[in-house]
Amino acid sequence: MNSTVRTPLYQKIQDYIRDLIDSEGLKTGDRIPTEKDLMKRFNVSKITVVNAMTGLANDNIITRVPGKGSFVSGQKPMPVQEVEGSATSSIEAGEENGLRTRIIGLVMPSIYDYFAIRLIEGVQRALNEKGYRSMILLSEGKLEKEKEAFKTLKEIGAEGLLVFPVDEENYNEEILSMKFTGYPFVLIDRYLPGVETHYIAADGKLGTSLAVDYLWELGHREIAICSDSPLQTVTVQERIEGYMSALKNKGALINPAQMITGFQVESLKDSEKHPLFRYIRSRMATAYITLNGRLGVQIYQMARQAGLKVPEDLSIISFDDPTAIVEEFSIFTHIKQFEHDMGYRAAHTLLEIIENGEGKGKKYSKTLIKPELVVGQTTGHFTAK
Repeated sequence: MNSTVRTPLYQKIQDYIRDLIDSEGLKTGDRIPTEKDLMKRFNVSKITVVNAMTGLANDNIITRVPGKGSFVSGQKPMPVQEVEGSATSSIEAGEENGLRTRIIGLVMPSIYDYFAIRLIEGVQRALNEKGYRSMILLSEGKLEKEKEAFKTLKEIGAEGLLVFPVDEENYNEEILSMKFTGYPFVLIDRYLPGVETHYIAADGKLGTSLAVDYLWELGHREIAICSDSPLQTVTVQERIEGYMSALKNKGALINPAQMITGFQVESLKDSEKHPLFRYIRSRMATAYITLNGRLGVQIYQMARQAGLKVPEDLSIISFDDPTAIVEEFSIFTHIKQFEHDMGYRAAHTLLEIIENGEGKGKKYSKTLIKPELVVGQTTGHFTAK
């Protein structure tokens, strides 16, 4: 027996609140310590405290009132079948009556590139093998739409969810609710810091490290990394960390001007006015690593508009291949993330959770898929002019 197993921080907070209610004889409606007080007492982040409080609320130990605080609940924990609006209860009740929908919900921001298409293909393959069907709802990168999608899918009786989260800075508290009620779900492509869940993603740090190593071998020393994500999501942060680590390992200095993030390229019609266009034309970098395929194409097009040739004047490596459905006809040098396999394994994991009764209290599976560098026609040796 391993005596060094540590109690999770959120559980320590929950134990403290339970003990406080018992030892001080708190009654229904009595206020409990604020999130700020708990953060200070346990020296933890707000995410950890919210995690703990959501679990207590789901167990009907406390009641959370937005803008007011948290109070001792007067309700006794209800049997799962009686919890109003509980998707878990509707599924379990359905199973008892022999009525299973065999529907799996897939919630993702958008479907605008081959990454999403191949991911969905992998999900579909796993579901078809087990006789399940999917319903796909798009969040459009908006938290409220993501919440609506969860609600809709639960209402129609989806037996579990595959979720490509909006971002980690304003993550959906409904994810915490699903965790504590034992509703089956798996996160795809990213995880939520401080929240233990099932998830599957590509190893972003390794991906950018492979890109930097290859460009370095080609003679490039001015290597830029570009992301058009409006927020520093976990995925973006990890890829930038991999980029910085790879450069440090080569003894290179990190140039903040070559970490280009947080911008948007709406249209290439007026691209000459865009700061990124001016950056490319100035040739401050000889190579670019883009954190998605669409941005790789936009930089390729801007380079051509600036009179630069790819790969003679400029090299580009993108995450995911934006140009080819058939592997053999790939044009871009890219970091292959095996999105088909990612979707398949995520769906397979979810079905195992559903069919084997895994969920609350069970060990969470965390899978990182090892990416590969696929050399195409957008990278070449750097020769000083």
